[in-house]
Amino acid sequence: MTDTAAAPRTARPARAAKPQGQWKIDGKLTLNHNEQFKLEDDALNVRQRILDTYSKEGFGSISGDDLSGRMRWWGLYTQRKQGLDGSRTSKLEADELQDEYFMMRVRTDGGAVTTDQLRVLASISTDFARGTADISDRQNIQYHWIAIEDVPTIWQRLEDVGIDTVEACGDCPRVILGSPVAGVAEDEILDPTPVIEEIKAKYIGTPEFSNLPRKFKSAITGHPSLDVVHEINDISLVGVEHPELGPGYDLWVGGGLSTNPQLATRIGVFVRQEEAAEVWAGVVGIFRDYGYRRMRTRARLKFLIKDWGAEKFRQVLQDEYLGRELPDGPAPERGVGSGDHVGVYEQKDGRFYVGAAPTVGRVGGEKLAQVADLAEAAGSHRVRFTPHQKLLVLDVEPDKVDQLVEGLAEIGLHARPSSFRRATMACTGIEFCKLAFVDTKDTATSLVDELERRFADDAPLRTPLSIHLNGCPNSCARIQTADIGLKGQLLDGDTPGFQVHLGGGLASEDQESGGLGRTVRGLRVPSAELPNYVERVIRNYMETGENGETFAEWAHRVDEEVLV
Repeated sequence: MTDTAAAPRTARPARAAKPQGQWKIDGKLTLNHNEQFKLEDDALNVRQRILDTYSKEGFGSISGDDLSGRMRWWGLYTQRKQGLDGSRTSKLEADELQDEYFMMRVRTDGGAVTTDQLRVLASISTDFARGTADISDRQNIQYHWIAIEDVPTIWQRLEDVGIDTVEACGDCPRVILGSPVAGVAEDEILDPTPVIEEIKAKYIGTPEFSNLPRKFKSAITGHPSLDVVHEINDISLVGVEHPELGPGYDLWVGGGLSTNPQLATRIGVFVRQEEAAEVWAGVVGIFRDYGYRRMRTRARLKFLIKDWGAEKFRQVLQDEYLGRELPDGPAPERGVGSGDHVGVYEQKDGRFYVGAAPTVGRVGGEKLAQVADLAEAAGSHRVRFTPHQKLLVLDVEPDKVDQLVEGLAEIGLHARPSSFRRATMACTGIEFCKLAFVDTKDTATSLVDELERRFADDAPLRTPLSIHLNGCPNSCARIQTADIGLKGQLLDGDTPGFQVHLGGGLASEDQESGGLGRTVRGLRVPSAELPNYVERVIRNYMETGENGETFAEWAHRVDEEVLV
C-alpha cells in the first residue's frame, strides 16, 4: 500500500509588518505625499512666500504643495467653486472643485477677543470677505471669499491687535478650546487662561510641533459645566478638585469623530495648573513621535491610544516626556449647568455675562461690529466665542443687562432663544466646502424657523434638543454626539438628503458620560422633508418618553419603527 501522507510543510516566515511611520520606531520616512512635503520644507515657511510672491503675482503663481498643503498652517483653504452641485463632489478632482478664493480661519484660543479686536474682525469681513463671517465650533471666526492678494493686509490688521492665523489649520496644534467663562464664572474650579497663554507663547508657531501626523485638537476648562466638549478632542484638561492637592486637571486623550468616531480615554492622572502646559507638550510629543503617519486615515491620536491603552500611554508620557510620575486623580463630577452659557449669569465680581445664540453660527461683519458697540454701551470690552457656535459678552454692568439683551435680539442674537435656535449647529456645507454633498447653513436656518412655527403653542422642552447638520461624513458639526445628527449625502444619486443619527451626546448635566448616536437602518431623509421628519420624531419622544427620560435615553430604548 502506497503511503499517501503529505510531507510536512515548511512554515513560511512571518511577513514583516509595514512601517507605520512612527518617527521613534521607523525614522522619518516619506510614506505618502503629505509626509514628503512636510519634510521637504516646514509648512510654517510658506508665510514668507505668500508675502513676497503669491500675494503679488496672484493665485496662479502658488505651487501645488503650498496651495493644497502648507497654506493650511496659516489658516487658508481654497473654497468650493460656485455652481457645482453635490453630485460633482466625488467625481471631480480637488483642483477642479476649488475656486481661486480662500476660506480663512482666525486663531482665537479660548474664543477670547476684545471689542477692539472684534471690530477688526468685522472690518476684515466687510472689506475682504464679502460680509461673510461664521463662528465655528472651534471658537473662532471663519471667512470666505478671501483673495490671496489681500492676505498680507488682513494679517497685518490682525497682528496690529494681537491676533493671527498661525496653525489655525494643518497637521499641527490647532486653536485651543477654552471655557468661555474662564476667569469670571462664580462656580469655576480654576481659570485655564494662564495655561492656554503659556501653550500659545511656548509652542504654537514653532518647528517643535509644526509637523504632526495630522491635526491635533486641544481643549481646557475649569468650569463644572464641562463646556469644551472634552470627550472629542485629542487632548483635554478638565478641571477637578483633588482631595489632597486642591484644584487641577484630569487628563483625557484621543477623542475624535469623523468617519471613525471615538470618545476620549481618561488617563487617570492629576495635573497641577503649573505643569499643565508641560503635560500638554508631552502628549503632543507622543503624537509627533509615535503617531501613525503611513496612512492619513489612521493618522489621528485616537488610533494610537486605542492600540496602546491608557496604562501604556501614561507610562510613556511619564518616562519619556516628563521624567516623573504624575499622581492619580479624580474624574470630573457630572456636569452642572448649561455648557453653551446662553442666557444671563452673574459673575464672581457682581457684574454679568450674557450668552447669545446666532442662527447656526452665522454672524457677518456688520453684525460683529454691532456686537462691539452694544458690548461697550453695556460697560464691556470683552467678548468670547464658544464651542457651540455662540458668543458671550462679559463684564456687563447690572443696570445694562436688559439693554444689552434687547439690543442683541434686534440684530438676531438671542439670549433667550427657542430650544431649536439655541441647540442647532451646522458646518459650512456645500456653499463653500469642497467635501460637502449638501447645503447645511440655509437648510438648518429654514429648519429652525419651521420648527419654531410648528411648536409655537407647545410647552418648551425640558432640555433643548441638539440638532446638528453636516454636509459630508467628516462630522465638523459633531453629528454623532447630537440628539439628532444629520449627515449629508445624496439619495438615489442626486437628491440632497441626510442619514440620521439619534441619541448621541456628551457629558453634561443631563448625561453622565458621552455616547454616540444610534443609526436606524435605511433611514435617509431628503432635505425637503427634514421639518416633517424632525417634528415627527420629537413629537414621538414627547408622547412616549418616560418621566424624566432624556431624548438620548429614549432614542436608544425604543424600537426602530418609533424613530422613522
